[in-house]
Amino acid sequence: MKKIVKQAVGIDVAQKELVVAFGQMYDDWSIAIIATKTFHNTKKGFEMFLKWAKKCAIADLEVTYAMEATGVYHEAFAYYLDENKCNVSVVLPNKISSYFKTLDIKTVTDKSASEAIAKFALERKLEAWKKPNPLYKKLKQLTRERDQILTDRTVSKNRLHAEISEAEPNSSSILRVKKRINLLTQQENEINKEIQLLIKNNDQLKDVVKRMTSIPGLGDLSAITILAETNGFELIRNKKQLVSYAGLDIKEKLSGTSVKGKPKISKRGNRYLRKTMYFPALAAIRSDVKYKNIFTRLVSKHGLKLKAAVAVQRKILELSFIVFKNNINYIPNYGLDSLKTSGNNAIFDKVEGSYK
Repeated sequence: MKKIVKQAVGIDVAQKELVVAFGQMYDDWSIAIIATKTFHNTKKGFEMFLKWAKKCAIADLEVTYAMEATGVYHEAFAYYLDENKCNVSVVLPNKISSYFKTLDIKTVTDKSASEAIAKFALERKLEAWKKPNPLYKKLKQLTRERDQILTDRTVSKNRLHAEISEAEPNSSSILRVKKRINLLTQQENEINKEIQLLIKNNDQLKDVVKRMTSIPGLGDLSAITILAETNGFELIRNKKQLVSYAGLDIKEKLSGTSVKGKPKISKRGNRYLRKTMYFPALAAIRSDVKYKNIFTRLVSKHGLKLKAAVAVQRKILELSFIVFKNNINYIPNYGLDSLKTSGNNAIFDKVEGSYK
């Protein structure tokens, strides 16, 4: 008789429901999904789920509860499981997506997605999820609120331009739009002050931001957003994973001599992180000769300015990871000229907390 050696629950999280699949692995490495069910994404639903999972589980054998990092909808459930001493793993979406492609699944549903997550958890050794750092969580809330305010203000400014450009402008409408713009500007300033206060009152964060902003083009708000969206790079293990998490990785379709798709970024990642890298890249291209040379060389190669700018975005994002993980200042020649690399780290001599 086959012996059960591992068990896991795959959870597909949506706004209103949790579609779950309970899977088991046997000593011959075979996998079976023994039960599936749907629960409400509410506190009561969480309680019902945990009772169901315990009934399905074999006693004295740990259960891994695996789910995707889907925006904010998974957070309350992950917190609940953590508080109940469950082994929780929150997996980056791009990992699940890549694994899903290896399975012989023609129809993608919430049920098939939960089963795929369960199989992924059984086949891989996943790291236990930890609650986000309270500081980074607050910064994430603030930076996302600020991003929404900037978007709303741009819409209002466009609206103001349209109102003024009309043949017979409505003065009261113009006044209201101006008031809205002023309010949004005031709110942006309040958020900026709150973020700066958090940096000022935390010496460790202040030091990290100082090191990250030594990278050309990267300002305080950009550095803070990177840290907030990655929870201090908690789930990131290497540069390639970080680039993929941001959706700045390249996807390309090639087959024989007849199929040759145009390479483009996947955009299957954290859109806030991807959006954050746009202006730092432009600033680096304008202010730093090395990045300007990279940009010029790539444009002369394929003639696409946007594509060249994306390459600079990736480089700055990778450097922010290196600076954070190694607790170092920016190395001007890293990855640009003669500096050699090994894995994720540069081969260099350590001198007083920085490298040369």
